[in-house]
Amino acid sequence: MIVGGVGSAFVALTPAKRKTSTMVEVKRLTIGEVAQRAGVATSALRFYEDQGLIRSERTDVGHRRYPAEVLRRVSFIRTAQRVGLRLDDIRSALASLPDERTPTAKDWERLAASWRPRLDDQIALLIRLRDQLDECIGCGCLSLDSCGLWNPDDAAAALGNGARYLLSDERPPDAGRAP
Repeated sequence: MIVGGVGSAFVALTPAKRKTSTMVEVKRLTIGEVAQRAGVATSALRFYEDQGLIRSERTDVGHRRYPAEVLRRVSFIRTAQRVGLRLDDIRSALASLPDERTPTAKDWERLAASWRPRLDDQIALLIRLRDQLDECIGCGCLSLDSCGLWNPDDAAAALGNGARYLLSDERPPDAGRAP
């Protein structure tokens, strides 16, 4: 049995349960249970833990046990990764949640509000990519015959490097569309 402090309460960890000083039992999930519920491999959970994205407690024989709230964190991680967000950004967001207790709806609401501008920007970029990928994206390649028509005199280069028409809203009215 492992005994440790959580906040000001002491806990005794048994293989599948944690008892607080008020003797309320909290169900702990095995790595296999979390993997099955979350739809990830156990190796992904170990990786997330190594990266500091989730935490587990260990039994007296070293088996991982997770609180049920880790399922929401894993779902958040998977979804954020799936839309292309970096682990550093995900880690920072999760670090804003409390460690000493299960995050409340207010905690998640605060996290969501802080991410809204970033997600709005990413959504706008994805929409531009979807809508403009078959047009001149302002990369300045000038290697396609049609780019001479869509990007005359390499006007996109004046805006900077990379896919300027995708990365900003600065698109000359006649740019990017074949006559």
